[in-house]
Amino acid sequence: MIRILGRANSINVQKVMWTAAEVGSEVERQDVGGAFGGNDTPEYLAMNPNGRVPVLVEGDFVLWESQAIVRYLAEKSGKAPWWAAKIEDRAHANQWMDFYINSLHAHMTAIFWGLIRTTPEKRDMAAIGKAIAEASKAWAIVDAHLARSSFMTGQEPSMGDVPLGCAAHRWHAMPFDRPELKNLRRWHEALAERKPYRQHVMLPLS
Repeated sequence: MIRILGRANSINVQKVMWTAAEVGSEVERQDVGGAFGGNDTPEYLAMNPNGRVPVLVEGDFVLWESQAIVRYLAEKSGKAPWWAAKIEDRAHANQWMDFYINSLHAHMTAIFWGLIRTTPEKRDMAAIGKAIAEASKAWAIVDAHLARSSFMTGQEPSMGDVPLGCAAHRWHAMPFDRPELKNLRRWHEALAERKPYRQHVMLPLS
């Protein structure tokens, strides 16, 4: 049995749990981090010296970093289309996973923490507005790509949809004005039709 250590409201844990459900991996999640604590103990830091979630534990095998765990689960299952048969398709999936980290993650984090985890009187609205503007540029790149493709790497979802898909829920759910990106919205609505996405990603923001 694979254990996933991390709280359900963490976007990084959501990536892993959504992937596990899609590829049919049996996992057991344990609340760690945030209000639950436990990620600063010597035992936890021995597994992940960053003290962050999630961590995957499978027997003696331990893996941290959510993107790495998503790739591991997809490859371990060998289940198409989440782990594509063609190396070129896997390369494109990796490209979009890295695009999320390099072009969107920091801006989305700034928006989320500013609007969801900061009380109104303490919000830096100038910083939030700047982050929304920068995130909008990156989402416009995704939108343009999705004008030519149903999902990030073709006509079916793959691991390349996972990080962006988790972020897309927050992008559409948070209370701010955003540009209308019709392809992005269509793709997000298609993901929302999937039970694993609804179960593990479309959770109340907290």
